[in-house]
This record gives sequence, structure tokens and C-alpha cells, in this order.
Amino acid sequence: MASNETEKTSKTEDNISVSSISLNISAIEKKLARINHRRKDKKNSKPKRKDAKETTFWTLTNKIILFTVLVFIIVLLTWTLLWIFILRREDNDFLYFAGLFRVANTEFLSEYREKGSEEFVSMSQNLQHVVSKVYKMSTFSKLYQQSLISDLSNNNNGGILVHFWMVFSVPEAKGQFACEDCVSAIFKNSIQTSLVNRTSVGYLLGLPVDIDSVVINVALRSDYISATRMDSKCVHDMYADHPGHHFPLNLSVTSVSGTCFFKLIALMGHVIRLSITAVQTEAEDCISDSLIIYDALMPIRSKILYKICKPMDSSISFVSTDNFLLISYKSTKTMGAKKISGYFEAVSQEECGGTILTKNRTGFEGTIRSPYSPSFSPPKCTCTWYFKTPSEKLGLALTFYNYALKEKGIEGCSLGWWKINENMYCGYFLDHKTIFYVASSQVNIKFYCNFQLAGKPLAVDYGNYNISQVCPDGYFSCLTGLCIPQSQQCDGRDDCYDESDELFCSFPKKNCNAPTHLQHPHFACNGIKDCENGSDEMNCTQSIPCSSITYVCQNNLCILKQNAKCDGIQDCLDGSDELNCGCGSKMYVANRIVGGTDAGEGEWPWQVSLHFGGTAYCGASVISKGWLLSAAHCFHADRMSDPTQWKAYLGMHSQGHARFISDIKRIIVHEYYNAQNFDYDIAILQLKSTWPDTMSSVIQPICIPSQSQYIRSGEKCWVTGWGRRQETDDKEPSILQEAEVELVNQTICHLTYGLITPRMICAGLMSGKKDACKGDSGGPLSCQERGSGKWFLTGIVSFGYGCGKPNFPGVYTRVSKFTPWIQKNVPSVV
Repeated sequence: MASNETEKTSKTEDNISVSSISLNISAIEKKLARINHRRKDKKNSKPKRKDAKETTFWTLTNKIILFTVLVFIIVLLTWTLLWIFILRREDNDFLYFAGLFRVANTEFLSEYREKGSEEFVSMSQNLQHVVSKVYKMSTFSKLYQQSLISDLSNNNNGGILVHFWMVFSVPEAKGQFACEDCVSAIFKNSIQTSLVNRTSVGYLLGLPVDIDSVVINVALRSDYISATRMDSKCVHDMYADHPGHHFPLNLSVTSVSGTCFFKLIALMGHVIRLSITAVQTEAEDCISDSLIIYDALMPIRSKILYKICKPMDSSISFVSTDNFLLISYKSTKTMGAKKISGYFEAVSQEECGGTILTKNRTGFEGTIRSPYSPSFSPPKCTCTWYFKTPSEKLGLALTFYNYALKEKGIEGCSLGWWKINENMYCGYFLDHKTIFYVASSQVNIKFYCNFQLAGKPLAVDYGNYNISQVCPDGYFSCLTGLCIPQSQQCDGRDDCYDESDELFCSFPKKNCNAPTHLQHPHFACNGIKDCENGSDEMNCTQSIPCSSITYVCQNNLCILKQNAKCDGIQDCLDGSDELNCGCGSKMYVANRIVGGTDAGEGEWPWQVSLHFGGTAYCGASVISKGWLLSAAHCFHADRMSDPTQWKAYLGMHSQGHARFISDIKRIIVHEYYNAQNFDYDIAILQLKSTWPDTMSSVIQPICIPSQSQYIRSGEKCWVTGWGRRQETDDKEPSILQEAEVELVNQTICHLTYGLITPRMICAGLMSGKKDACKGDSGGPLSCQERGSGKWFLTGIVSFGYGCGKPNFPGVYTRVSKFTPWIQKNVPSVV
């Protein structure tokens, strides 16, 4: 329907253009008539010689014919150019918007479910007329084309929920004026005006609109076409009319190219629980292949609950905020089977919270959960708990799994926030548990779910603790809230999971008489003979219990040798420590950013320059054939996460002269990335094409360190990139820069920045002068192993205070902490 309307608009524009051309033709015909009239007059004049008369006649006729042909060619060229540059481009210049609003105090009729019913048509035409009038009376009147009501639905807030499309024709030069916020503001302002003047357009002809319900987003043209095509067989309405009953959702697709929509609708007073049990599809970038779940009946961007962009064989479920959900399945592939399995059901709306009286003892005794757990919680949900302990001496302890709280700053909380006894905290995910203590016998907790996306389910254990003594005698109190035996403090192992037990420790003492596995990791099996008798380097390949400092072989046996990977010696019985070691080698050997110098041609063959929209933006490192490693913060914003806008430049010494260029196929940002403190600042990139083997001299992968990699402070490493030479520079250098920096003691790193996690490491010079800078983000911190000479990717440029400032070294993502995650996503990296 909408497509036909758009075509009518184009045809109208075509007729206008053709009629203007026909006017020119009419003028030409009149001119020809006058010429013929003159010829008749000349016949009645004094006769001339016959040959002269015939010559004049044929000359005039030839001129007329030639002139007519020229006019025809001009008209044809004009029409062709008009079609190519104006009419044909019109469709490309269309902007599409998807939106919704609620009409309050209006009864929803069951006939509204049928798009062909008189009731639906009448109400839709009424609403379309009013929406059109709003924009035709606005500053966008010349850009506005049409509106289309997609759905009229009931909802748990009462009234009618209106889902609609809008189309604007926006020439490229005026695209900036049709901004999303502007289009939304016009509609809201009209509603606001109606509160004062009930006769205004904004009152929607007597249908009061809830201004807080208005959502308008820019939409994709492909979604608009798929959703509004009259003959579409890929738009399905599915109803959960029986609460608690599982309605199957089994989709098997073998040759789909486009987008299919599945609208799931439940009874009023209920919400939809969607469970996806399996997805068989290609691991793509969520642009060509995707399964997207919307908290609406239209593909409205701000209503996205979750995206699935790769195969999944474990069950996951989501809950809507209202009585509907939309599933959008997109595929541009035509080969191979794609299968989606799951079911949906109508469930009652769930209250979250309550009053809890704890028992008169210490220890954990119960669990509180996010709404609808173990399903993902819907956005904007809230829970309120009131706790009371039996004694003023007992406070409340909350144990979080893969989650932590920190005080809320000026910036907002992207993953939910908490209000605990009037104090505000942000929640964020990590890979270990934490304990949060509230030193009060009465505790009020209010939890606010994610503002937009569905939130991961949370299960929080609660219990009492002794306010005067958090940890028992003989135990160390970690900053994570954990209590560990005092003997584990300063033992070289991160037992607290935040390194708080290993900070501010004195230099360890050697105990050369102790067995190797009982010696401090600073000395034991690090490849350096610290004891004269060599006892610290004995028995390093014997199998021992696995820990944070042991090397894990592929057969899951562990050895104490920390830097066993690719050192040229087979240490694991299965030889896995020497597999895939064709990395970290340089064909070029240097003689020997801020304070850096020009690197030699081919000196850093794993260095990559990432360009966004044609501009150098970040760095990256080659880690295997077709895969790169970079920083998550380079791709955090919505528009920056689109892989189609990125290109990778490999084997490049000076900007613009790369040996190999590839588009980015997929961007995998770490799921725990925290934009507030840059924790988990790591991302994997897949290239669309791989370089030929003939380029191996200028393009080489760098080695990924093992999880047990041990590095000493003061060790020399190199940072490279095309970033600014000075903080105040306006331009980046064209030649790749290199600078030698030192690894900084982790305690000093903590004292400098405060928010350092075990997944970060500092490097630079405390005197300043040498550092990464703007434009180097995502690039490598390369360290060379002493024995094998192999180069390892120890760090990824992440953040820092300024560039090259004294006492402020650069902060890098510590790659060894992510080795299992890298191996999980890139199996070719071992």
C-alpha cells in the first residue's frame, strides 16, 4: 500500500516533468507552423528561377528536419538526465521513520486486528490524515511525503497503541534538517499545543495522545519495503491467547533474501516470554544476517531488546514490557539452511521486590532476583526490597556473581543502577564474583533495569555480616569484598580477582631451598635463573594443579612454566605449547606516538590502520589469517559498530600506501566492555578478504600470549601507530611511528589512575616524553621474548591522561587476560 502511494508520488512528479517538456514541443510546433505560413506567402510572390527555387526549398526542408531531429535529441537527453539525476534518485533520497504513540481513553476494538476491516481502515485513515496535517503545517511541509498506519494494538496501559511509518523526501543537501529529534519534536510540540487548544491538530481530532508514549526513529528502507509490501509473505501475526501455553516458533529457511517479521501478541494484562532454543545461521555482522527482537510491533531502533548475529545452541529467553514483541529475521544469503527454534507464551506481569527479615546469625540465607529471572529482564523495570536485620551490629551483605557495583558518577549507568539507602550505584558485568556490604540494620534497595536493552538475569545472595569485623581473624579483606587467608596476600597470585592482595607488597624474597611450586612466581619458572643452584627453574614441566600462574596445555594438564608458549621448547606432553607458532617474527631488524621515531619499512608487519568512513581512526594487530585485535572503545557508538563503514589497511608504512586493503566483515566487542572505566577494552575483527601468501614478508601475525604470561615491571616493549606525535598536534604523521616504553609496576599504575583493573597494564616513561596518543587506540604494545625472540601482543592501546605527561603512563588492555576469550572466537589462535 505504501509502496503504491510512493509510486503514485513519483508518477505525479513524472507527469509534471513530461508536461513541462511537452510545452517545449508545442512551442516548436507553433514555430514550424509560422515557417510553413511564410512558405505559402512566398509562393504567391514574384517567381524566381526554377533551380534557385528548388535549392531554397530543399535547403529549408533540410534545416527543418535537422532542427526537428536536434530538438528530439535535446528532449530525449533532457528526459534521460531528468530520470537519472532527479526522478531515479528520488527513491534514494527518501527517509523513512518508524514510530508509535498511545491514544488514551479510547476503546480498542477487536476488529482493529483485521487490516481489511472497516473499523481499522476508518481509524487508520483518520490517524494518517491527522499525522499528515501535523507535518504539512510544519517547517517540514515540503519534505513530508506520507504516513502509513501499520498496526493498531491494545496494550496493558489501556487505549490504543498506534504503530506507524512516515516517509520524507529529503535531497542530500537538506538531509541535516530532517533529523530524528526534529521530526519527533514536531509531533510532541503539536500534542503539547493540544493540551491548551483542544481544537488543534495535535489533539488528533478528539483522540488524546499520551505525549510520554511517543517514539520516532529513523528506519531502514529495506524494513519499510518488507513490512509494507502488499504481497509480502514474510509478515506474520501470531497470538498467545492461552496464558502458560507454549506456542512453537520453528522457522526453517533455505533460500530467503530479505527480512521477515513475526509479530507476537498476548492478551491484555500479560507479557510475552520468548524463548530461543537454537539459531542456525552464519556468524555475520548483524547487517546481512540477524535475528533482532523488538519491544514493539515495528522495527523501531530504540525498542531493540536483543540481537543474535551468530549460531547459538543454548536456550535464552526474553520478556516484553507490554503484551507484544516483534521478531525480525534478516538474511541476504541464499545458500545453506538456516533454522530458528523456540517458543513464546503469555505470562502474567510480575511484581519484583518485597520485605525481608533476616535471621539472627551471620552468613548467607537467601536470594533476590531480577524480574522474570532466569529470563532477561525487560527494560525500565524496577524492584524494591526492604531488609531488616535483628541487631544493630549486623549489616547486610550482597553477593553478586559476574557483577559489581560502583558509586554513580556524573555519567549515566548503561547496565542498570541501584539506590541503596539513598546512595546511588552503577551496576556492571565482569568475570568474577563480588560482595557488597551495607553497614546498616535497615536497608532499602531499589533496582532499576537497563533503560533500553533487555538486561541479563541477576541472582543476588543476601545475608548478615558483623559490621565491626567484615572478615574473620587471619583473613585479608579484598576490595572485591571477598575474604581470603592472610597467607595468600602478596604470594604473587591474584586471589582477590582485583589484585588488591598483591598491591603495596614489598619485593619478594628468594627461597632457593623450597620446591619450585612453592617459590614466589616472580622467580619460579620464568625463564631466568634467579637462584645460583638453578632450583627456581627445575621441574617446571611437571604436571601440577592448575592456577592463575600455570600454563594450560590442550590436554588440560597444567605446568608451572609461565611463558611456555612458542619459546622453541616442547614443554607440554601433547606439544600444544609449540603449535601455531608461525607468529611474532620480523623480516626487518631495526637498528636501534609521542617521542617516537619513524619505523622502518616492514618493521612491524602486524600493525594495521583502521579507517572509518575513509579516515584513519584506530589501530589494530594481525593475530591470524583474516583476524585482527583492537580496542572495544573504537566501536562503542552505534554508528561506529557498523562494520561496513570500516576498512583495514595492512602492510602499510605510510598512510595511503597499503600493500593490502580489506573491508571488515564482523566486529566482536567484548560483552563486558565498560565504557565508563574502559574495562574489558578489547574487540576482534574479521576481514572480508585475506592477503595472499606472497605478502608474508610485510604482513605477519603477532603471537597471542598465554593466560599465564609473566612480565616484569621495567621490561622494554614497543608501541607503534600513526597517532599524533604531540598532544597539541593537529595532524597525525603519515609515516608509522615507534617508541620504546617500559612496563610500569602495577601498584604505581593503581596509585596514578585509581580505576586500574587486572585486565589493564601501564607502560611508558614516568618522566613522560614517550607514549601513545590520539589515533593510536587499538594498536599494539609489542614485547619480545628473551629466549625465542618471538614478539607477543602484551597490550592494546586503551586510554591515558593526556599524551606523554610526566607520571602518567599510558594504560593498555592486558591481552593475556583474554586469551581464552580470543581462542573461543578465533579457533585458529592457540
